[in-house]
Amino acid sequence: MTRATVLQEVRQMRFEELYARRQRRDLTMAEAAEMLGVTERTFRRWSTRYEAEGMEGLEDRRLGRASARAVPVDEALQMVTLYATCYTGWTVKHFHERWQAEHGGQRSYTWTKNRLQTAEYVVRAPRRGAHRKKRPRKPLPGMMLHQDGSTHEWVPGCQWDLIVTLDDATSEMYSAFFVEEEGTQSSFRGLREVIEAQGLFSSLYTDRGSHYWYTEDAGGKVDKTRLTQVHRALQQVGITLIAAYSPEARGRSERAFRTLQDRLPKELALAGITDMATANHYLTTHFISAYNRRFAVPAAETGTAFIPWVGTSLTEILCVQEERVVAKDNTVRYQGLSLQIPSDPHRFHYVKVTVRVHAYPDGTLAVFHGPRCLARYHADGRLIEPEAAARRRKDVSPRSRGQAIVGSRANVRANFSTRG
Repeated sequence: MTRATVLQEVRQMRFEELYARRQRRDLTMAEAAEMLGVTERTFRRWSTRYEAEGMEGLEDRRLGRASARAVPVDEALQMVTLYATCYTGWTVKHFHERWQAEHGGQRSYTWTKNRLQTAEYVVRAPRRGAHRKKRPRKPLPGMMLHQDGSTHEWVPGCQWDLIVTLDDATSEMYSAFFVEEEGTQSSFRGLREVIEAQGLFSSLYTDRGSHYWYTEDAGGKVDKTRLTQVHRALQQVGITLIAAYSPEARGRSERAFRTLQDRLPKELALAGITDMATANHYLTTHFISAYNRRFAVPAAETGTAFIPWVGTSLTEILCVQEERVVAKDNTVRYQGLSLQIPSDPHRFHYVKVTVRVHAYPDGTLAVFHGPRCLARYHADGRLIEPEAAARRRKDVSPRSRGQAIVGSRANVRANFSTRG
């Protein structure tokens, strides 16, 4: 028995009682209609039908009749079959968008949800808890960005980390890519992609991961005096690093990852993608732009807080920088490698000199003395010789090279004799 049928029976019982009291002249027509909750004209019409047909005259003839606006059964069955065969496990919102965009669906989200729930392909969501007020967004893009990583089975059998950098003001995703493991180099890569495309921003909001902050105790306060490589690089370009002390504090990025963990694996599976390189290409060419069209919102104010980057090369800033002392054989030890410093026309050697090793996201290395780069190396420690120097060595014959050495020694003797 449906709710409409029960209400009809209750209305009939109340009408019979009021009709009897009206016949005994205990109530006027207007009073009886008011107590029943209808107009006097409706009560009079129901009285006429009751006197002519009895209780059957009070039945609502619309009950049991198909609505003229009802969706054809074939269309509803086609939608449910499409979900069951191609989109099983998708959320209703995600499926409804795809159904309208690619399969010509015309029905509303609520209709789609109700049909899928009735067919028991989608479970009704539990009632939500108490309302909590969200933190207001920043008014301008570029005032604060979120960066975080999420470990998830993005493709069957593969646990990857997804690194995402998005704007607090608009939720626009500026950078997203997969890596084997989140860390310093992945943070540098995300920052570089944003700064090169958008410019410098004001602040970065992150969790208390070890590549962002030093913490004395697990779960304790961050140490703002000891800088990690990421913190050092951000200070170098003038960006403030802000630490979040709970997942709720990073609610905007947490909600974004909840959406990504639900939608992105299904999109990758639908595209037949199973390897990381193809997945990263799909992110940059298809998914990020589609995500921003769907979920990005306008900023509260017009304008932007991004500032174009006009400084030195970002490559030399967004990298790992560590100091080393040159050994007696003019080499630098770094991560088990021996980096040989080549001959320098400006000085004989760099023994016992403190130099700086730069480790880049692509695995290459470089040794700097102050602002000057002494040499660059492959990931295995082999020297990357500049093309000009290599060409110059190739063009100089052994004989002329020996003459140049003799000439330079003669110049040195002449200088010493002049000083004497």
